[in-house]
Formats: sequence, structure tokens, C-alpha cells
Amino acid sequence: MLVVDDDSAVQVSLALLLKQAGFDARCADDPRQALQLLEDGPFDLVLQDMNFSLQTGGEEGLALLARIKERHPALPVLLMTAWGSITLAVRGVKAGAANFFTKPWDNGQLVALVEATLQAAMQATPAPQSTPQSTRRALDARFEFGAIVGEHPKLLKVLETIGQVARTRAPVLILGESGTGKELVADAIHRNSPRAAHPIVKINMGAITPTLFESEMFGHVRGAFTDARSDRKGHVAMASGGTLFLDEIGELQRGDQVKLLRVLQDQRYQPVGASRSEQADLRVVSATNRELAELVAGGDFREDLFYRLNLITIRLPALRERRSDIPLLARHIVAGVAESYGLGGIGLAPAALDWLAAQPWPGNIRQLKQTLERTVLLSGKDQLGQADFLATSAVDEGAPGTRLGVDGMTLEQVERHMIEQALQQHGRNISRVAKALGLSRTALYRRLERHGLGGVDEDE
Repeated sequence: MLVVDDDSAVQVSLALLLKQAGFDARCADDPRQALQLLEDGPFDLVLQDMNFSLQTGGEEGLALLARIKERHPALPVLLMTAWGSITLAVRGVKAGAANFFTKPWDNGQLVALVEATLQAAMQATPAPQSTPQSTRRALDARFEFGAIVGEHPKLLKVLETIGQVARTRAPVLILGESGTGKELVADAIHRNSPRAAHPIVKINMGAITPTLFESEMFGHVRGAFTDARSDRKGHVAMASGGTLFLDEIGELQRGDQVKLLRVLQDQRYQPVGASRSEQADLRVVSATNRELAELVAGGDFREDLFYRLNLITIRLPALRERRSDIPLLARHIVAGVAESYGLGGIGLAPAALDWLAAQPWPGNIRQLKQTLERTVLLSGKDQLGQADFLATSAVDEGAPGTRLGVDGMTLEQVERHMIEQALQQHGRNISRVAKALGLSRTALYRRLERHGLGGVDEDE
């Protein structure tokens, strides 16, 4: 493997660490030398710094990454950076890097990251020179992806990664905007793993209050506290032999993060009130719509827990990044809605599909599903046209024609816009708003506070 850094001390330290772990390493001082070495001989992995001079702001590192991916697209790259450049490293991962680590690094965590990255790269197979449909068929022949609809190249890349990592027990972090299908990906990882015969236990971390965290996660014994009238298993014990899915991991309170870290480090936990710890045999998959690396840089998320969770990272594309999948999704969703309500077959006119594919969908697949379900129920027709969606969908009334009124907004502004729309639509009833947005009440309260939106109705 190749180490690229202008600091000789870093080169020596990494080369020695890799040698002790059983890997051969060569070093380069700058991008020019690195590219020459890559041309001269095969490498399995690149560990690349983001800065090569005092003046650079990381652009030189991003440029080197781009040239490596252009010339050697299958070669995995791990970026190294200081904590002050976390945002830059996140840009690098989005640009094609496999992952990143920070200086100074933890030797054990770095070796584990290197091994996981190499394993994923070795299991990867070249994409066949065929149509997207045949590629999807090839994946479906090898894995069980029935619940995930689509054949866009960005989605196929996600499915390939799921297939590569499912049979390992490596922790997986799923990143993506709200409504992109993170839970479906977690289900697919579990369903294609050796643990499929055991349960997948799903927990919304934003819904667990700090006072109940240990009892909910680790269980308790009889008499541990006033209302503990019998022993109770926690989520960790229920997931034994299977998978523990931690949704909205970015909402976990910092005080509870260290308690979760102990389970991930030692695979052991202690029920509340118990005198000894128990063994935990589980695989952890977590998900969030927030950038954990930026939360770490801001002091809101523990660095050591972050590295325990993101050994493998899967980033889901937003629906607007795979518009060609919208007709497939729309037909699939409409068929499911019709079946669940006992309706006959319902079709979608070509103009309606074109209209759906043209929308920005800030709420992604969840918003698409809500729009389709509403239109199916309100129109009462067996063939839906563009006019039916214009009449029944949640279009911004102040926007012209067929736009959803969020062009030019930041993600934060879109989130506030969606919450305001849901508050208005459901009469500010907290339970109905949370259900419509696919959030827990606790997670919704946090967003209301963050956006300065109050005055909700507590009544059911």
C-alpha cells in the first residue's frame, strides 16, 4: 500500500504500523511522486494526507484524490486529516474516498479500518458491461434486495456495498437525508448476513430519554428501582445473535454515548441493578441524517464512538440524485397502496410520471409515498394524471405551477419548511405531525426547538 504525506515522521510511523500488521508499504512525499509510484506498480490501498504545504487549504489533497480515482477508479483511498479539517475530509469521502482517519490516530482502530477497507475492495466485483436492468438482475440473483426498488447506478453501488459487507460483522454507519430508506438498507444488511435467522432489533435513539437509556438498552433486574417488579431484557439482549439497528444515532445524548461505547468495545453489558455483566453477541448498524464527523468536530459526538460505528460507511443518494428511479418507485408504491386499501389496479399516466420525476422531493421517498397515497385516496380514479397530483399533492401554494417551492433552500431551511407544512396540515397536533414526518415525538421536539417552532397541541 502507498502512504502519501510530506511529513517524514508520519511516513515512518504509518509504514512501521502497517508492517507490524502484516502489510508492505511504500511512501511518497507529494502528489507528483504518488502518481508516479501508482503508475509503476500495483497497490491495494492508498493512505493520503489532505495537505502538502502550509498554504494549502486541502484543495491539493482533493485534486490528488480526483486524479487517483480517475486513473485507478477501483483503488480505495483513506484520507488522513487533522480535526480542524473534518469538513474537508467529509468532502473527500463524497468525492470517492473510502473513508478517513485523523491525526493523531489510534493504532488499533486504524489497522481495523485498513483491514475492513481492503476486505470490501477484495470482495468488490467489476460492474458488468451491460444495461442497468441486467446489473440489477445480477445483484438480485446473488442477494435478497426485494424491498429496495431502483436501478440507478448510484443505488446499484449501494447495493453492491451491502452485499460486500453483509456477511461480515463489521459495524456499518448509514448516512442519508430523511426519507432516503436507511431502515430498508439496515434490513437488507441483516437479511443477507449469517445472522438473518436471528432478530434485528430497531431502536430510535432520539426517542430514548437519558433517564431510561440504561434500562431500555441493557434491561434491569427485579428490585433495581421502584417499578422494577420483575427482570426485563433490554434491546441489547434481545438482539443477541442478530443485529442491533440504532436509528437517528446523531440524536444520542453525549452522556449516553460512553455507555453505548462500552458495549461496542467489549461486547459486554450490565443490566441495571445486576451484580455482573453479560456477554453481547451482536452486529451494530446505525443510521443518521446528520454528518457525525461534523458533530465530532463540534464536540457533540464522541470521537471514539464515531470510529467504532463507522468502520464501514454507506451513503444513500437523495431521490433527486436518482430521478430515473422515480417512475419505478411510483408504480411500486401505488401498487402497494392499492393492495393495502383493497382497491383495484391503479395506473399512472406518462404525464404524471414525468411530473413526479421533475419534482425536487426534499422529503425523498417518504414524501413521494405520502403524495402518492394521498392522491390515490382522494382522486378515487383507476388512472392518475398530472392534474390529479396538482389538485391533491402538498404543493407550495405560493409557487408557480408544478414546483414544490423549495428551490434555493438549504437542507435546514427545507426541514423547517416541511415541519411548518406538517404543523399546518395536522393542526399542530404533535403526535400526528411526528407520524407524518416519520419521527419520534422526542426527535420532533428537538427539531421544533432548533427551528424555533413552538405552540404545539399535546392532545392525541
